[in-house]
Formats: sequence, C-alpha cells, structure tokens
Amino acid sequence: MTNNDIFKKLRVALQLRDDEIVKILELVDFRITKSELGAFFRKEDHPKYMECGDQILRNFLNGLVIHLRGPKPDKKPKLEGKVKATTPKRNPIKKIEKK
Repeated sequence: MTNNDIFKKLRVALQLRDDEIVKILELVDFRITKSELGAFFRKEDHPKYMECGDQILRNFLNGLVIHLRGPKPDKKPKLEGKVKATTPKRNPIKKIEKK
C-alpha cells in the first residue's frame, strides 16, 4: 500500500474536502495548493499523477492530530513570580544514652 493509497483512504474515511486538507496541513506550517493536492488523488496512469512522499503524509497526520484533538497543552504550568524550592528539614535522630 502506497502513501497515496493511505492518503486517499483517510480522506474518504474522514470525509475531508481539499480545502479542509489544506487547512490541516497549515496547522503544522506546511503549505500546499489544491492543485498539488489533487495530483495525489489521481490514478497512477494519469499524466498529472504525483507520488505522495513521506514528508507530506507525516505532516498531514501530525496536522490531523492537532485538528482532531486540539493543540498540545503545556506540560508545566506557568508560575507567577519566583518560587524558591525548599527541601524538607530533617529531624535529627536523638541518641538514647544508656545509664
């Protein structure tokens, strides 16, 4: 199965139009025109057929994740002001003296 086949099947399964695919690719800063995109969906024997490279499919999948899930949230919450890290104070162990 080629990248073109995978791209076609995803397009049909998710009911995406060309302009929606262009917007999804723009989410990951990848620019492509509708006519360039149409070349991927043509039959292999068509003179204007173009192979879909790994980079295009990868960018589409990454953009699709952002489109469906939303942007990735920040891992660390932003803190206001400086917060000093403190270490817990140790309780010294008292030695018991024998009499």
